Amino acid sequence: KLNYNPTVTFVIPCKNEQEVIYKTITTCFNTYYDQSKIEVIAINDGSTDNTLSEMQRAKKHYKNITIVNFKVNKGKREGMAEGFKRAKGEIVIQLDSDSFTEPEALKRIVMPFVDKNIAAVVGHTEPSNKDENFLTKMQTPYYFMSFRALKASESIFNMVFCCSGCFSAYRKSYVLPIIEEWRKETFLGKVITFGDDRALTNQMLRLGYKAVYCFDAKACTVVPNTFKQFFKQQVRWKKGWFINSIKALRFVIKRDAFVSLTYFIPLIILTLLTPFIAFKALILNPFFLGIMPFFYIAGILLVSFLLYLHYKIYSGEHHGGYMFLWSIFNMTLFSYILLYALYDLRNMKWGTR
Repeated sequence: KLNYNPTVTFVIPCKNEQEVIYKTITTCFNTYYDQSKIEVIAINDGSTDNTLSEMQRAKKHYKNITIVNFKVNKGKREGMAEGFKRAKGEIVIQLDSDSFTEPEALKRIVMPFVDKNIAAVVGHTEPSNKDENFLTKMQTPYYFMSFRALKASESIFNMVFCCSGCFSAYRKSYVLPIIEEWRKETFLGKVITFGDDRALTNQMLRLGYKAVYCFDAKACTVVPNTFKQFFKQQVRWKKGWFINSIKALRFVIKRDAFVSLTYFIPLIILTLLTPFIAFKALILNPFFLGIMPFFYIAGILLVSFLLYLHYKIYSGEHHGGYMFLWSIFNMTLFSYILLYALYDLRNMKWGTR
């Protein structure tokens, strides 16, 4: 259906984003789509800066905006849930407060919903501040690999395991029946405040629906530009990954044995073992056994080279060299963030960027 134009609602939870929220809302309307079918629900989640004023400034220019003002911070998941309940659109677009869509993105991200079995679609997102410093440059090929390699591979089986919060779409009628279960999700007896995007995607997959990736639906987002911000973000992401992977394991095995045995389970095992493998190869072997880590390092560089080729072929950008640095850091220092995340698992606080 080339003329498939469902009504859509952008849901944008936001806290203390006065610098970008006006631009984010503006991009929702600056699109090649029927303006009468676009709605924006902006949730001010207890901001202490001028975020609410910036939302109100946007409302003066665009009529179809609803502002929800939480006077006390409730968390992103509560904001998303409120947005889903208030949404008038058939398709709900989850957009981070510091993400900006391209003009063609909305038209393209709704097209897969022609298939009634599709419940969620994730767009392609890249850093908007990719050239800011060394850290943002290094995250640029990582983002590309995460979407264009991992999510694209999962999409072949209609099982993208995380429709990222930066830019994803959901069929509202499939989400509403489980919205309260998702909103009140717990782990170890505590309400979970992070991992909302992965948890919602898994709910859709658990119910038997499809979740796919759309490369042509593009957006950009602001990535951490300091190691402190990056560390806190990674801890939150890894907690969400671990909790939701454990919860999803049972239904993934039942739904698709091939995907679970060749991809999902091996990925969990490899991710958990990586810090121990790195410690053995880089510390125990050379210092206690006299075995130099040539093959380990060569393996990392080989995988990095393959990812580099993939990046150069499909992106054509100049950040490919940073893939080698990302891989080295990820297989060594960054892998230990997971251990800290597991140690801190009972701490359900969101953490700040």
